[in-house]
Amino acid sequence: MDYIVEVNDLTVAYHEKPVLWDVDLDIPKGVLMAIVGPNGAGKSTLLKTMLDLIKPITGKTKFFGTDYKKVRKKIAYVPQRGSVDWDFPTDVLDVVKMGTYGELGWFRRTSKKETQKAIKALEKVDMLPFSNRQISQLSGGQQQRVFLARALVQDADIYFMDEPFQGVDAKTEKAIVKLLKDLKSKNKTVIVVHHDLQTVKEYFDWVTLLNTVIVDYGPVKEVFNKENLKKTYKSSIENFYKNSEEVM
Repeated sequence: MDYIVEVNDLTVAYHEKPVLWDVDLDIPKGVLMAIVGPNGAGKSTLLKTMLDLIKPITGKTKFFGTDYKKVRKKIAYVPQRGSVDWDFPTDVLDVVKMGTYGELGWFRRTSKKETQKAIKALEKVDMLPFSNRQISQLSGGQQQRVFLARALVQDADIYFMDEPFQGVDAKTEKAIVKLLKDLKSKNKTVIVVHHDLQTVKEYFDWVTLLNTVIVDYGPVKEVFNKENLKKTYKSSIENFYKNSEEVM
């Protein structure tokens, strides 16, 4: 199998407390993968460490067999909406055009070509009518779609998304799912931190079960089962579902 992301022996700690422990993870090309686990399991930390935003104690991540810095233009990242300063004085179109900065460099002005890319991306997420709106004036779901559009203009090979469904309305969730599946149909690799176990089978074809350590990962139909969910969530799984048959 052609693995384009390889995580080896990754350990991360905050104040000497392990958040990720000895993580090994191989992700093939063209999968739509959820990372699931309880609160505090290290899901967002795993994404950020893979992207060199957090320094691990041990281990490394390779993309296409090399370091992130050498292939960063092939990788797009959508952070949690709550981690962004939405009061920053800029409009929707300019936020999306920021996705082209990796290709242009920070000191080149965007041209008509980049503007057209941004417009097409906004069309895909149904946000073009808001292109001149200040981002602070948008709803939570609209803000999330703008950030997805910003990732789209990068035309990356690998997309990382941290809780893209969190706090969005049903219309936005439907739009995001369509976008994810469109990316997969183009053989892109999409890695999503996800919290809703009930939609894993519907939205994704691969899954990683994480609770500080990797419990299991692989095709949803093979690893997303009651035994692995109990190992991942331990006794707290009953707090999510009264009947575990709902997940299956």
